Amino acid sequence: MRRLALTLVATVCLAGLSACGKTAEKGEKSEEHAEAAAPAAAVAEPSDEEKHELLESLPAPYNTGDLANGKKVFAVCKSCHTIVPGGANMTGPNLYGMFGRKPGSAPDFNYSDAVKAAAFTWDADHLDQWLTSPKTFMPGTKMTFIGVKDAKDRVDLIAYLKVETGYKAHEEGESH
Repeated sequence: MRRLALTLVATVCLAGLSACGKTAEKGEKSEEHAEAAAPAAAVAEPSDEEKHELLESLPAPYNTGDLANGKKVFAVCKSCHTIVPGGANMTGPNLYGMFGRKPGSAPDFNYSDAVKAAAFTWDADHLDQWLTSPKTFMPGTKMTFIGVKDAKDRVDLIAYLKVETGYKAHEEGESH
């Protein structure tokens, strides 16, 4: 009896799949899936060469940052933040375009009063202080992250974020 039920379920599933039309080859995506997966604001992903050029153009010490380590350090941040154009806000806001932007100003995110009241724009120096200890740097933040204690990890993380979040020095107003 159980074998008959499993055969019936498999037959129904196969019939349903065949009714969907041609299946995509391995590695292909349907047009509908591709549209759903595309970010809201279509921005071309920089090539590895462009990322390397941007890294070299950053002010010291970020121009010597290790992007692979920065990506590894960011793995902890990924549980709460996205960094792609049009990416979702999660527990924390999407960080794309953060450099040169006032804290608490990303659209559609409910920031704490402390973050909304901040009177600076995000640059490497402020982000380094924030990443060292968010609650010490900005008492009243809702962010529960304890911080990145290792200074080299923070340099690598900031370099990675600059390269991955659409950083442009003239927009941030950094002179160093």
